[in-house]
Amino acid sequence: MAGAALDAVEGLVRQALAGCDGLLAIGLCGAQGSGKSTLAAGLRQRLARDGVPVAILSLDDLYLTRAEREALGRSIHPLLRTRGVPGTHDVALGLRVIDALERGEAALLPRFDKAADDRLPENWWDRAAAGTRLLLLEGWCVGARPQAEAALMQPVNALEREEDAQGVWRAFVNRALAGDYQALFGRLDRLAMLAAPGFELVGRWRTQQERELRRHAGGGMSDAEVARFIQHYERLTRHMLDEMPGRADLVIALDEERRVLGVRSK
Repeated sequence: MAGAALDAVEGLVRQALAGCDGLLAIGLCGAQGSGKSTLAAGLRQRLARDGVPVAILSLDDLYLTRAEREALGRSIHPLLRTRGVPGTHDVALGLRVIDALERGEAALLPRFDKAADDRLPENWWDRAAAGTRLLLLEGWCVGARPQAEAALMQPVNALEREEDAQGVWRAFVNRALAGDYQALFGRLDRLAMLAAPGFELVGRWRTQQERELRRHAGGGMSDAEVARFIQHYERLTRHMLDEMPGRADLVIALDEERRVLGVRSK
């Protein structure tokens, strides 16, 4: 997957850079396990050879702190304690990073420790250099748009049916996505999507990731924990797979082994 997908995204970026004097912000969207982080790292390495300063910011690194999510869990809905969905990110922090980079300034890039389920202290954050030309914002719901309210009525899985029977959690997530997240995604100059063949593959890909973590790092979720965890993402992932390919600037269709089936650009 990496070679063909990387070539496609590099082509999009280089074409956009040619017509951009300041910061170019590219969104890289893809379901969990689709290879976004690997793709972003490979693109940065290629552009660095030509002296192009690149910063990578993952949506995962913008998560609210554990204390902030605990507060949301108490005041709005217990499911908001779990990081991941819109409403569990510090969108304002992401916008401040973009503001600084657009001014040509150096900027601290926040980092989140998933093992500790909390944001790292600032002295652990990376730093984007002054004069950065390309920002890659990568994440599972980068560029997503909210659903129509009517679509929220019926639960899509057991998690929603049993733990969000009144729809409070999914309505909050949808409102958050319709609000500040659109301001963040509106700062993107281009949007590239790694399109999984269907949500069913997401669970398989994420399970593979967690098994590797357990094998090599001694951590990671069990298969049962993964099965429950990905239900938090199912609704919006299905929605994005349905509507985003029609508007993304670049769509890279993947098969079940994450091989590139095809590439479509505007």
